[in-house]
Amino acid sequence: MTSKWTARDNIWVTDKGSDIVVKFNPAGRVVMVFGRKQEASDESTEPLKHPKPPLPPIDGLFRQVTDVTWDSAGNTYISDGYINSRVAKVDKDGNWIKSWGEPGNQPGQFNTPHSIASDAQDRIYVADRGNGRIQVFDTEGKFLRQIRINVPFPPNTRPVIGNKPAPDVQGTFAPGSPWAVCITPPPNQVLFASDAYPGRIYKLSLDGQVLGVLGQGGRQLKQFGWVHEIACPSENELYVGELLNWRIQKLILEPVTPGPKSK
Repeated sequence: MTSKWTARDNIWVTDKGSDIVVKFNPAGRVVMVFGRKQEASDESTEPLKHPKPPLPPIDGLFRQVTDVTWDSAGNTYISDGYINSRVAKVDKDGNWIKSWGEPGNQPGQFNTPHSIASDAQDRIYVADRGNGRIQVFDTEGKFLRQIRINVPFPPNTRPVIGNKPAPDVQGTFAPGSPWAVCITPPPNQVLFASDAYPGRIYKLSLDGQVLGVLGQGGRQLKQFGWVHEIACPSENELYVGELLNWRIQKLILEPVTPGPKSK
């Protein structure tokens, strides 16, 4: 489950377990609900299966939804993540507009779209976790470009949990594979993304240039265990939600002052 606050102080919750997205107002009252949870009385109620090829998606319904973002017109974009592998778009009144994407590794296809964010030009950034990339679209779902993160790290680095991935591992646990993304407010926007292994947060320009790297996998302060959500109200202030460590860390980033050059 993930949650986000909008500029109007609404709270949006995406619940993978119940396949729904809920909008709350600042008073905590439910304003809108998207999707539908399986009913306990239904004879077919059971954990969602993963048939291959997957069942066709259905407008208005989700299968293990992951995240949400918005554009300047108030439209909502929902990453319908683990099974449907698509992005859904609804208008400010909650009406279903369209969806795009399908399972795969080609441009416009997804393998677990796990997080989603938008910039001031209404470009939509999707953390295509299983494909180890961030895909960028316009508001109609037209593919614009992709971003891949490739930053070296010490070879003896170990994951917080599980066996050490093979050097040539692809997908979810590949270094730089995005689990969460966040874009700062204008005018000078930057993109933050996280991976599970080696467990770092990356600061990037919107065109994908790596500007900085921080942290490592672990259980101590300034370390991270499977970051699942990032809030970035400014370029130097982050709130980081971790799955393995059951916590949110607030980070204040300070520019690194280069030392004197040797003669």
